[in-house]
Amino acid sequence: MLKEFRKFILRGNVVDLAVAVVVGAAFNSVVQSIVKDFITPLVQGIDRHSADLAKGQWLVAHRFTLQWGDFLNTLISFVVISAVVFFLVVQPINHLQTIANRAKTPEEKTDRKCPECLSAIPKAAKRCAFCTAAVEPIIKS
Repeated sequence: MLKEFRKFILRGNVVDLAVAVVVGAAFNSVVQSIVKDFITPLVQGIDRHSADLAKGQWLVAHRFTLQWGDFLNTLISFVVISAVVFFLVVQPINHLQTIANRAKTPEEKTDRKCPECLSAIPKAAKRCAFCTAAVEPIIKS
């Protein structure tokens, strides 16, 4: 049982996931710092009366408050994280995959369509398995 557990833990995707979680947590700290130290002061520059954007709130009907400042900080963090992930992770990986796929030659199909029922049948077939129509086999020489 311990050997199976060790085999499970040392599988590539489990280790990759663990590394991704750790790096993601560190990345989250960096982005939160960027939002708190750079973007929030820029937004505060628009509203000169606000000392701390996260403390921005509205009192509604003298009963409850809406914490719009905290929500705005979270929304800005989300947009920054999404932009960074898209431009620094997704776009480069898509570009690398495009480059890698250019070199590949397309595989030759091993099947064809039946002229009667349009089902996929092997090229060497003499009859369609679906409609039993007789077809001419395609044999490579």
